[in-house]
Amino acid sequence: MKQVYDMFNGILVKLFRDIMDIEARAIITEEFKDITNNDMHVIEAIGIHDKKNMSMVAKELSVTIGTLTIAINSLVKKGYVERVRSEQDRRVVYISLTPKGEKAYRHHEEFHKRMILATINGLSEEETRVLVKALSNLNQFFNITAEGNERKK
Repeated sequence: MKQVYDMFNGILVKLFRDIMDIEARAIITEEFKDITNNDMHVIEAIGIHDKKNMSMVAKELSVTIGTLTIAINSLVKKGYVERVRSEQDRRVVYISLTPKGEKAYRHHEEFHKRMILATINGLSEEETRVLVKALSNLNQFFNITAEGNERKK
């Protein structure tokens, strides 16, 4: 069991250490050099399908409205995001992607698609189900740990 633990620990530690750096190098290309990896994740959270307000996006990213506002201001200046007031209630402001933002979104989406295909390449259906279960367990652990840390504050 110790050997399996050591193997998993080594893989997970290296993966967590490298993932943001690897993703940044893959998605922040010459075309998108004016934004950060965090900006790209804000773009991903805004999405291209539904109207979202600041609260929805902040919740999805687990950040405060203030933190998101700083990121959105920057993305608006750079031409990736636009603010649109609700026709029904002028106090409500929706954020959406511009065509430039949609292009960045699709670029990021393509990276994730390639990453997932590389992950499941050569796995049987059963092995894929086991991997999904293991990653779901890990995600649940992180969510429970995060909730516990929030309660301690």
